[in-house]
Amino acid sequence: MKNHLNTNKQFMVGNGILAFAVLFIVVIFIYMSFQLQRKRIGDHHFLGSYTIELVSGFTGDSISIFINDSLIKNKQIIKEPYTIKIDRFAEESALFIVNRKNNEVYTFDLSEKGGNYKFEKDSDGIKQLAK
Repeated sequence: MKNHLNTNKQFMVGNGILAFAVLFIVVIFIYMSFQLQRKRIGDHHFLGSYTIELVSGFTGDSISIFINDSLIKNKQIIKEPYTIKIDRFAEESALFIVNRKNNEVYTFDLSEKGGNYKFEKDSDGIKQLAK
């Protein structure tokens, strides 16, 4: 009796095993990358802080102060200067000052390193003072 080698069948079984091994390795690497990304996002702390000072023209006004989409203060300014200190919580930030009396919104860019910002209000609106 002749011993026939079924090379085509052996080739297909070998390729199937290799394909499953490759898929298994790809799944492991995707899982590891998601775990590493989750750890990186959770442990991220931002250095620096913002000091926002409302210097003049705000007395008696109801003001809302936002950084990005977070409400920081929502109150009536009784005395000036009014100072707020906020730690950074995002890579890029924008400051929104809303005058609730007439719903005017003023937008200012904030530095990625933090810093001190002074604002005054006059007849033209709210303006940032030079540092």
